[in-house]
Amino acid sequence: MLKIATLPERERGVCCPPTLTLRPERAAGVSDVLKALADPTRLQMAIALRDAKEPVCICDFVGTFDLSQPTVSHHMAKLRDAGLVEVTKRGIWSFYRLAPDLPVAARRILNAIG
Repeated sequence: MLKIATLPERERGVCCPPTLTLRPERAAGVSDVLKALADPTRLQMAIALRDAKEPVCICDFVGTFDLSQPTVSHHMAKLRDAGLVEVTKRGIWSFYRLAPDLPVAARRILNAIG
């Protein structure tokens, strides 16, 4: 009589659980940065700010990207919410620069690109 080997039944999720080394709050923060930079226009804006010697006026982004001012403001708000840029007002104009306290991981990402 032929004996058929049977595998032991496995309980879901208890075979070989992976080790998670990234804390959930850190993962959330990095994810926010990556989401903000995932849009091509925002990525170009962030790279332009990285390379700029002085803060950039929002009006210059409007002209450069051929986008409306509200659309550019929306993109900059996403970058600001992710902690990537800071804004200063001069009269009616807003000037943007990379945040001086930019997280090291975000700075490395921006420096690794073009």
